[in-house]
Amino acid sequence: MTKPTTDSESAPDVTVRPATPVDLPALAQLIAEFVKANRLLPRTQDELDDLIPFGFVACLGDQLVGFAALEIYSPKLAEVRSLAVVPEMQGNGLGKRLVQECVELAQNRNVLEVMAITSAEDFFQSCGFDFTLPGEKKALFVRTREED
Repeated sequence: MTKPTTDSESAPDVTVRPATPVDLPALAQLIAEFVKANRLLPRTQDELDDLIPFGFVACLGDQLVGFAALEIYSPKLAEVRSLAVVPEMQGNGLGKRLVQECVELAQNRNVLEVMAITSAEDFFQSCGFDFTLPGEKKALFVRTREED
């Protein structure tokens, strides 16, 4: 498991560490703000509970200022989920650090590929993600119903 670290490339005094159940109330509040801004999909309490064992938080003192989780679908595929960094801390490398923790977890679990479904293409490309994989693999989608 990843040990708590201070990210020297990001905001000073910010610690990135594995998420714990104690983080759930602050995490729910963080996610809710991003849902209101249409930046993340809503998450139920059960979904948040499921993300905790594979999630990472960024903390400034005792304040949770960022979160990301890895959802592992199979030995071949995982997804970075629910990446959120409070607006006043964005641009300091925290998002990249959280994504890096998720990718390292996938590597440690021997997962072949990690994807991100996002509207922040440039950010994920700066983290090493691309639209295609070796061999020209691409994800294609079809909508099965109108959004609620």
